[in-house]
Parts: sequence; structure tokens; C-alpha cells
Amino acid sequence: MKILVTGSAGHLGEALVRTLRKLGHEAIGLDLLNSPFTTNVGSILDRACVRMCIAGARVVFHTATLHKPHLSTHRPQDFIDTNITGTLNLLEEAVEGGVESFVFTSTTSVFGHALMPPAGAPAAWITEDVTPIPKNIYGVTKAAAEDLCELFHRNHALACLALRTSRFFPEEDDDPAARAAYADENLKANEFLFRRVDLADVVRAHLLAAERAPAFGFRKYIISATTPFIEGDMPDVRSDAPRIVRNLFPEYQTVYFRRGWKMHPRIDRVYVNDRARQELGWRPRYDFQSVIDCLENGEDFRSPLARVVGSKGYHAQKFMKTLALDKAKASR
Repeated sequence: MKILVTGSAGHLGEALVRTLRKLGHEAIGLDLLNSPFTTNVGSILDRACVRMCIAGARVVFHTATLHKPHLSTHRPQDFIDTNITGTLNLLEEAVEGGVESFVFTSTTSVFGHALMPPAGAPAAWITEDVTPIPKNIYGVTKAAAEDLCELFHRNHALACLALRTSRFFPEEDDDPAARAAYADENLKANEFLFRRVDLADVVRAHLLAAERAPAFGFRKYIISATTPFIEGDMPDVRSDAPRIVRNLFPEYQTVYFRRGWKMHPRIDRVYVNDRARQELGWRPRYDFQSVIDCLENGEDFRSPLARVVGSKGYHAQKFMKTLALDKAKASR
């Protein structure tokens, strides 16, 4: 089967192309950057390029995006061009080309201000029913792209599923205070409780979405590791996270102590993946229990796919230097 993957030089795009090729599919990678997983170097803003790449494809995985770290290096208009106009180009060409399934990689960042409950309130229990309140141009444009997907389903019967993925990139945390207070692996391990997902599980969610899209038409799903918490835990999660984690995972303290790690004192939001598990049949394999099990055995808690793809690092050195300069200026 011919399948188009946009953003094929990125982490998720590469992971999808790797996986699709192993499954025997003809995976066409489109990206601005050349890579071993990019078949066509070009822009999703180039309508002719999009038309050529999408011809004959039955599935489109649209992962190409400007995302949160680019807020430091790109103009708002760049986000509108890439995240909205680029998505529109792909949707229109998908309709013209008879694409059967269009899977859009969205983000939990669309929720924005909804992720921060007021002081004294329980942690936010984030399901697909929570109304997004984007807090930056990134969130706004991703939410708008989701709306475009829904529009094309209603008006053109294009099967579109939007997957709101939580954190899976290997970058350091964007909060300087968090980076100063926790080791990077410590932060990522903690996040499997409430806002992180392994790259291999993200890929599986995308494959299932492509399979189920024709039956569902349009849906939005939160793609995050399965939280061990229930909604009734949210007051305690917000006030004393270590205590409730200790009750659920008594062994975690010993494992963390050996590494000099610590749990977040409070957690503000918890992403809930129930709908994706129920409707897509998605079964994420990596969660906080798997993290603890790996740490006890002295193993890397990332999937083999996440380790292979993540080994290339994140952004180009120039981007990282620019980001560091921006952060230094902001702290003055």
C-alpha cells in the first residue's frame, strides 16, 4: 500500500516510515529536509509537490508541523502558513486523490489554559470533552487544523482522525526551573504518570487510526501513556503527588532513591487515554509501571524504536543556540 508521511525527517515521521517499510508498505516521506526516510524533499506549502506525493496514496499521516519550541525562532505567520495552510493543501489534495484515511498528528497543547486549574482546585482531568483554550500561536494553529479536518469530513466525507499526542520528543524540558530541579530522565519518568507517551506507542496509535478512520469518519483522541490515577485522585494528585504515587507503586521510592531522583510534589493535569483505548483498540505498552520495572533491572525505559530515532538528537545546533540565547535574554 502506498502511504504518504509528511515530516519524514522528524522523530515521529521517521518512526512511521521505518515501521511502514518493515510492514511492507510503500512509504513516501515528504519533508523540507533530506534524510534516509525522506523520499521527496519539498514543502507542504507547495501544492504541486503535495499533489505529486499524494498521487496513488491510500493513507496520509500528516506529522509535519511547526511546534512549541519553534515559538522562539519563527514568526506567528510561519505557524499559520505551515500548520493551517499546509494542512489545507494536504486535505484538498487528499480529497482529489481519493485518500481513504487521513491521520493528523495534533497535540495536547491545544488545551492550553485548560491545563492549569486555579489554586486550591484538584488537578485537571483532561479528556477529549475538555474545551481547548490555546495559549499561543502553536496551540491556535493546531486547533484550527483539527477543525479543518472535521470540515473536510463533513463536506467531502474524508475520513480524518486527529491524534492529540502528549510529550514523546527527546528534548529537554522547556521550563528552566524544571531542568534545574530534576535530572532529565527523572522528569521524563515522572511524566509517564500524566503527560508523556513512548514513540513506539504513538506509532501504534497512528497505524490503528488509519485502519479505523473509514469507520469513524472524524474523531479526536488523546494519545498519552495510561495514567494509573482515577478522577477521584485529582485532589490528592494536586496537593501531594508523592504520597499517592507511593500508595500505587510502593517500590518506586527505592528505585528513585538509588538514582537520587524525586517525584513532583504536585501534578496539575492528567491526560486520559480511555477513548483511544476503547475505540481504537490501542494498548500502550509503556507506562509508569514499565518505567519502574526497567529501572529496577538497570534498563533504558524507552522503547527500542524511541532509542534508535532519538539517537539523532533534536533540532539542528543552530536552532538550539538560538533557543538558548532567547532563554538567556528572557531571564535577564
